[in-house]
Amino acid sequence: MKMSSRARLLFACASALVAGALAMPLWRVQLYAPQYPEGLGMTIHAGTVRGATENDLRSINSLNHYIGMKTIEPDAIPELRFIPWIIAALAAGGIGVAALGRRRTAIAWVGAFVVLGLVGIWDFYKWEYSYGHDLDLEHAIIKVPGMTYQPPLIGSKQLLNFTASSWPAIGGACLAAAMVLAIASLMIDRQAPSPVSSRRESRLTEAA
Repeated sequence: MKMSSRARLLFACASALVAGALAMPLWRVQLYAPQYPEGLGMTIHAGTVRGATENDLRSINSLNHYIGMKTIEPDAIPELRFIPWIIAALAAGGIGVAALGRRRTAIAWVGAFVVLGLVGIWDFYKWEYSYGHDLDLEHAIIKVPGMTYQPPLIGSKQLLNFTASSWPAIGGACLAAAMVLAIASLMIDRQAPSPVSSRRESRLTEAA
């Protein structure tokens, strides 16, 4: 079944949003404490991790050293080498789907998007778990028995005197919006009457 022109346009817009996410932060983690009233933050991009301001990542790593957490080194995170290519492939595939206009191909693209999104969220959770639980207590200056420091996957959480917040950034919002548009394009075609059924109804009307 061929996609309608409206559905193909929506799919092209979804692909453009996916491509735009490459240049934007996908996720943001923010830390607030009395000694840091303006907060410390880091943003996770498709290919790197950056401080929200110039010195934030350095400050976060210094604080993590006190509690035995590993240093956050973007070059040492293997997933960051693959994510840009995955997102670029999704964007290119979406443009191809919009050009071909085949509904089955569009459904396959949406399915791949969902699977890759779930894998990405799971991998992010695993990354947070590793940094929050695998502590070097032998060299930690601050030791709290039974305490772990995993930030929330989404939302806010109290960690000692810090409030950690984790939310999608603009790039993550673009990916979510792309998924909504892609699903909407499929729903438009699903609700629209097919040409065959329209002609059949027209003949029945004329016969009546």
